[in-house]
Amino acid sequence: RDRMVFTKEQCERAVERSLRTNPIVKFVYEAIEACGCEVNRNFINCRECDIDIAGGFRCPDGVVVCQNKCQSQEEIDAVLAHELIHAYDFCRAKDLDWRRCKQHACSEVRAANLSGDCHFSKELGRGNFEIRKGHEKCVRRRAELSVSMNPNCKGVHKEVVDMVFAECKADTAPFDRVP
Repeated sequence: RDRMVFTKEQCERAVERSLRTNPIVKFVYEAIEACGCEVNRNFINCRECDIDIAGGFRCPDGVVVCQNKCQSQEEIDAVLAHELIHAYDFCRAKDLDWRRCKQHACSEVRAANLSGDCHFSKELGRGNFEIRKGHEKCVRRRAELSVSMNPNCKGVHKEVVDMVFAECKADTAPFDRVP
């Protein structure tokens, strides 16, 4: 089966659709504004990416959606939900430093926990059929994977995720609970 790749225009339309119709994306985007950080249409950019990730967040540039790595509206929604949690964390903390492994790990735990990354249906699609503690294991696995890509955290990614896991998983802001 051929892989569908978004053009820049298709990606931008999908981002607009997410901001209008996806409740998690919309809520977190509005929460970032409520924290006092400026977000506008230029805050989210579609572009081609060389590395094998679907998106990222980098201050002050904002959120990047890798149009050549996303194949559906659902994937765009997922990327935005995840990356906007990072943007919210950055805005809320004011001094979050991605080079500090514990800070990075905490934001990754929160993003995996709150964005829907570890929803049961997504885990089934990945071939993970565990029901008992499946969400928790997924959050831990995805956070460890993301932190392991940080050059400052090579070899300590599991340890730092362990250190922050309970506290950061319990922090569900801006939501009242895990959506």
